[in-house]
Amino acid sequence: MIDIKFLRENPDAVRENIKKKFQDAKLPLVDEVIALDKESREVQQEADDLRAKRNKISKEIGALMAQGKKEEAMEKKQEVADGAKRLAELEEKEKTVNDQITEKMMMIPQILDPTVPIGKDDSENVEIQKYGDPVVPDFEIPYHTDIMEKLNGIDLDAARRVAGNGFYYLMGDVARLHSAVLAYARDFMIDRGFTYCIPPFMIHGNVVAGVMSFPEMDAMMYKIEGEDLYLIGTSEHSMIGKFIDQMIPEEELPKTLTSYSPCFRKEKGAHGIEERGVYRIHQFEKQEMIVVCKPEDSKMWYDRLWQNTVDLFRSMDIPVRTLECCSGDLADLKCKSCDVEAWSPRQKKYFEVGSCSNLGDAQARRLKIRIKSKDGNYLAHTLNNTVVAPPRMLIAFLENNLQADGSVKIPKVLQPYMGGKTELRP
Repeated sequence: MIDIKFLRENPDAVRENIKKKFQDAKLPLVDEVIALDKESREVQQEADDLRAKRNKISKEIGALMAQGKKEEAMEKKQEVADGAKRLAELEEKEKTVNDQITEKMMMIPQILDPTVPIGKDDSENVEIQKYGDPVVPDFEIPYHTDIMEKLNGIDLDAARRVAGNGFYYLMGDVARLHSAVLAYARDFMIDRGFTYCIPPFMIHGNVVAGVMSFPEMDAMMYKIEGEDLYLIGTSEHSMIGKFIDQMIPEEELPKTLTSYSPCFRKEKGAHGIEERGVYRIHQFEKQEMIVVCKPEDSKMWYDRLWQNTVDLFRSMDIPVRTLECCSGDLADLKCKSCDVEAWSPRQKKYFEVGSCSNLGDAQARRLKIRIKSKDGNYLAHTLNNTVVAPPRMLIAFLENNLQADGSVKIPKVLQPYMGGKTELRP
C-alpha cells in the first residue's frame, strides 16, 4: 500500500504506475481516493474545531458556576450537548470515510522500482543470467513421478483416496531425500548468518491482509471455518507478521530469518501435465528467508537473497537461471521481483523453483512495522525469498542427477543428510 500523501501530491505518477501494471480498470481509484481524502480532512477539521470549542466552553461553564451564574452555565451545557451529538456524527463519518480510503488504497499497486521491465505477463519476463551448463543426456528422462515410482518413492493413488488430487505420499528414500534437502537448506542459511525459526502455520486475517493483495488471498488461502485463522501459503506470511505493530530499534536491524514450514494453497484453475505430479499441489514444505531492514539497505538485501538460492542449487550441481519479473507479472505489493528457475533436462527448458521479492514499505505500512531512530520513526522495508521448496525442487534434482541405469546420484553436500548414501537405486 502506497503512502496516501504521495498519492495526494503525485496523482499522475500513481496513474502512470497503474498503466505500467496494465491495470487500467484501477485508474478511477486515484480520483476516488483523492475525493475521499479531501472529505476525510474536512470532517476531521470540523471535528477538531468542535473539540476545541467544547474545551473552551467547559472552562466557561466552570467560571460561570463559580460566579453563581447557574442559568448561563446551563445554556452553555446545552451547547456542549448539541456539539457532542454533532461530534459523534462526525466521528462515525470519519471512520466510514477512512475505511473506504483504506479499502481503495489496498487495491492500488505499489510503485514499481524504476529498473523493472515493462510487460503484460510472465511471457515478457527477462532473463538476467544463467548459472551452470544445462545438459540434455543421451538417454530418455521419464516424467518425475515415473522416476519416483521406480524408486518406490511416491504413492499418488493412495493420496487421492485419502485427500483427493493435489496431494501425495512420499515414501522411503525419496521421502528421506525430501527431508535431507530441507535440512541442508536450513544449515546453508544458518551458515550465511540467518536465524532459524519455525513459525505458526496459521495466522489471523489482519496479518493475511497485511502481507498480500486480495486477489492473491482469494486464490491461495484456506480459511479455518468459524475462526479468524488462515493456513499459511508460505512461511513469509507468519514471519513478516511476527513484527506486526512493532517499533524496532534501528540498531537491531537488519532482521534476517530463515524458516521452515508446511504450506497450503488452493491452486485454483486447471493445469497441464507439466504442472501435475508434485509440481503444483495443495500442500508442500519449504525453507524460506525474510529480511526486515532500513529502506536504504533493501536493494542490497534483494541481491543477496536471490544469490543465496542460486548458490544453494549450484552446490547440488543443478543449473539455474534468474529471470527479472516484468511489471504485469508482479503482485500488487511488490516493487521488484525475480524468479530462480532450474533446468529441466526432460523438458529442455527452465522452470520456476523460487521467487525473490522486494516489497518496499508496502507490508510494513499495512502491518505498522516501524523503525525507531534518534532522528524519528519510519517504516521498515521487507523482503522475502524461497530457499528451497520440495517436492517441486525434487523434480529438478531427480532429472539432473538421473543416470542411464535409472539410479540417481546424490551430491556430496547432501550425503551426510542421507546417511552417507551416494546414490538411489530402483
